[in-house]
Amino acid sequence: MRTPIIAGNWKMFKTVKEALAFADAVKGKAEVNGVDTVICAPFTQLASLVEALKGTSIKVGAQNLHWEENGAYTGEISGPMLQETGVEYVIIGHSERRAYFAETDETVNKKVHAAFRYGLTPIICVGEKLEEREADRTKEVCKLQTEAALQGLTAEQAAKAVIAYEPIWAIGTGKSSTSADANDVISYIRELVKELYGEEVAKAIRIQYGGSVKPNNITEYMQMSDIDGALVGGASLEPDSFIQLVEGAR
Repeated sequence: MRTPIIAGNWKMFKTVKEALAFADAVKGKAEVNGVDTVICAPFTQLASLVEALKGTSIKVGAQNLHWEENGAYTGEISGPMLQETGVEYVIIGHSERRAYFAETDETVNKKVHAAFRYGLTPIICVGEKLEEREADRTKEVCKLQTEAALQGLTAEQAAKAVIAYEPIWAIGTGKSSTSADANDVISYIRELVKELYGEEVAKAIRIQYGGSVKPNNITEYMQMSDIDGALVGGASLEPDSFIQLVEGAR
């Protein structure tokens, strides 16, 4: 039985002070038996959040990392730096990183390997653009991105990874894929994993849905056979909303 996982992606929001106020507000409330809860925050907040959430079941994640351990990469952050803060998760290959910062399937794969090298669980984002969806290329795009991201991983690593299916046309638009459509694509991704690593890994890997997930639709998605949680943007920024999302994942 896979444990549902709700991960909030704060993107470029909140100061350290605001992040700590959020942590205080969700302690004991965004902690539900049988649900893994993660907050993926900007780099400046990570160490403070890890400290503030000690003793709770809420985990902290980063939103990116570089694949090299160190070097002349101005503005980047490495696996050892993240490891030192105490975070346990890292988002890799989010569509905004791909669109605005030229991330490719190749760099996503390098970052996935770096995450495992430093004991971090990658949340690997895949998903199609609107024009790709309209051209009936959704599964083709997800296949290419998923296979590229997992290339070179061991079966044990693949089983521990988290994949987030995020149709790009649904992110921050208020539009969302229907629960049935999302489940169909996620079931397809699980079949891809089965082809690569076998049934045991396919049953173990957790695949989230992302794309305008809110408290009023989380339950509908979680009732689907293959959806194991959600990677949530805007709806994760307010404590009450985040708590409802976690409760809805039970």
